[in-house]
Amino acid sequence: MRKFAVLSMAVVLFAGAMFVLSGCGSREDVVEEPIIDPTVAEETDALVGDDLVLHEQPEDVVYIEPGSSIFDDIHFDFDSYEILSLDAGTLQEISIWLTEHEDIRVMVEGHCDERGTNEYNMALGEQRALAARRYLVHLGIASSRLGTISYGEESPFDPRSTEDAWAKNRRAHFVISE
Repeated sequence: MRKFAVLSMAVVLFAGAMFVLSGCGSREDVVEEPIIDPTVAEETDALVGDDLVLHEQPEDVVYIEPGSSIFDDIHFDFDSYEILSLDAGTLQEISIWLTEHEDIRVMVEGHCDERGTNEYNMALGEQRALAARRYLVHLGIASSRLGTISYGEESPFDPRSTEDAWAKNRRAHFVISE
């Protein structure tokens, strides 16, 4: 009888654990937070100083529409802030143009798709903007000319909830000002 009670208790505990864990299962619209290497943030701070993230937009900012100039958006894979090799050319062209126009400052805006929490998307958008900024600094652009801001999921390029729209929304957008 005692074995039956122990076995019954084990089955009940196992079933309860499975019920609880099934509620924590992976969903397509839930994004796990990326592992952000703290040394990357320290290196970025060393490169760019205290004005790392600008929270206010300058009044003289002019938006450049994607596809209208060398300031095309660059895009990111899902749940990533790694610069894709196909966007390296865009960043190279931006750095060449900025080298020729030394009086221009650029704000790099980080954007995400709608999946994930607001807090997560704000952090991921910031990491995307910082990744583009670090790349431009690596190409020789003075860090004092590059600001960053994250809009997370708040300013989608394409408001639809499709894979194609999400891919368009995972981006860094460049805004220039004098």
